[in-house]
Amino acid sequence: MDDDLINVGEISGVFGVKGWVKVFSYTQPRENILNYSPWYLQKGREIKEIKLVGGQRQGKLVVAALEGITDRDMAAPLSGSKILIDKKQLPAAQEGEYYWADLVGLRVETDQGVALGTVDHLLETGANDVLVVKGDGKERLIPFLQQQTVLSIDLEQGVMVVDWDPDF
Repeated sequence: MDDDLINVGEISGVFGVKGWVKVFSYTQPRENILNYSPWYLQKGREIKEIKLVGGQRQGKLVVAALEGITDRDMAAPLSGSKILIDKKQLPAAQEGEYYWADLVGLRVETDQGVALGTVDHLLETGANDVLVVKGDGKERLIPFLQQQTVLSIDLEQGVMVVDWDPDF
């Protein structure tokens, strides 16, 4: 089951006295995290399923009410928990679109067949997303520009082909 779970945010604290939690969301827009239930909260190696019963955008924050959590004392230990959801909860990506979680772990090679490493994570820079590729003791930052630096992505084969100088 762990392979089917993806990290969509984190509980960053307690909100109010009724057991609501503050949520740091990785979704766009932030409040989209409230569209998924159940959540799987992970703290250390422990993962527990919990249903979302309410939530809203609160200024820059997202706050959520969780089933069975009715006061601050019950909510406080959840702080720092990763919020995971089952990949099956996500809508299918459109043609040519990818979830970041699908790109992490892909082998990256140049159009000349030179292996560069694997996608470790992505960075959001504003102008465009950036792939962080680690391999051969190097870390490469490659702009995620489809049809420019990223020539092809084959999720079934687990490989991404890029137009990139291996020495850079």
